[in-house]
Amino acid sequence: MSNSSSISHFLLLALADTRQLQLLHFCLFLGISLAALLGNGLIISAVACGHHLHTPMFFFLLNLALTDLGSICTTVPKAMHNSLWDTRDISYSGCAAQLFLFLFFISAEYFLLTIMCYDRYVSICNPLHYGTLLGSRACAHMAAAAWASGLLHALLHTANTFSLPLCHGNVLGQFFCEIPHILKLSCSYFYLREVGISVLTSFLAFGCFVFMVFSYMQIFRAVLRIPSEQGRHKAFSTCLPHLAVLSLFVSTSFVSYLKPPSISSPSLDLALSVLYSVVPPALNPLIYSLRNQELKTAVWRLMTECFQKQ
Repeated sequence: MSNSSSISHFLLLALADTRQLQLLHFCLFLGISLAALLGNGLIISAVACGHHLHTPMFFFLLNLALTDLGSICTTVPKAMHNSLWDTRDISYSGCAAQLFLFLFFISAEYFLLTIMCYDRYVSICNPLHYGTLLGSRACAHMAAAAWASGLLHALLHTANTFSLPLCHGNVLGQFFCEIPHILKLSCSYFYLREVGISVLTSFLAFGCFVFMVFSYMQIFRAVLRIPSEQGRHKAFSTCLPHLAVLSLFVSTSFVSYLKPPSISSPSLDLALSVLYSVVPPALNPLIYSLRNQELKTAVWRLMTECFQKQ
């Protein structure tokens, strides 16, 4: 029997058993991470450099791109390193840091998606008050609140999780450090404290989800009342990318955490964790750039200027 003080490292889930499959996983993760870095980097650069994109919608999109970059850079590099060098180790402190950063970026992303939903609601349902309700100061305060909430959420869960005594080994059934798999190693009833905290944060997450559903019900009702087909198309074109990103993020994360234990398996857990932690950061820039002509024009102009300077 060992406790957390005697654990110096954890063993992560091996992505494959054979060397060929390990290298294949390395190449897949490398391609996905490069796509995420390129796509989100272009969005951040285009919004930061394009003065005509200094609007609330693109300001929140810039923050969303930052959370996507942070989340994929937290989990994927270690998985790539383990696949390339055929190892499973992660240090105790490295695991704590990875858990904290992942929770921080994922939580901030969820709160930002909630704020972006409010942005779309005000833009379509209360356009005359848009400038008042979403001024530059209000947007900065809301973005800061999203980041601060993510920080507090990550600190609370990380501190509580790693204060638990661990005596059921050091093998995690996931390719990165995740709370449910660390709790399985606990030998104390104190893990119920983490369950209680998770229930409280789940109520907060559910409240945000109800707010988003209610907002989109009002948005669709307002859009359908627009008399011109062109007006309806323009309104939908600004909402559909956010709705697609939101659906991808919420559905994969909810299924991953709320699925019945009876259908749980290492391969299913791995597939779901990749879907909600790795795939969205790579797809989000593509989803937004396909439906937003302003963003596509700004990105194209930025790329053209870069090539001309070379």
